[in-house]
Amino acid sequence: MQEVKPVELKMFYRTQRDLAIDLNKLVDSYWQEELKDNELINGIKNLYENNQEKLIKDNHFTKVVQQQCGKRRLAVVEKVLEIK
Repeated sequence: MQEVKPVELKMFYRTQRDLAIDLNKLVDSYWQEELKDNELINGIKNLYENNQEKLIKDNHFTKVVQQQCGKRRLAVVEKVLEIK
């Protein structure tokens, strides 16, 4: 059996692209059942709280994040953050 390695998240990201990459890892790990619900929720909320300006602009996900993450992943993020 393969050992599950937890997703390592930074607190602050330099670029939107770096943020999007780790957001993808977080959601993908959840979908592969490597993370529990509360771990996903806490991870997304922490990313959002510390990197708000890189994740959301004018009540929408930034363009880079949209392009890197895709609609299905962002739908999960949206639900967790209760955006809209």
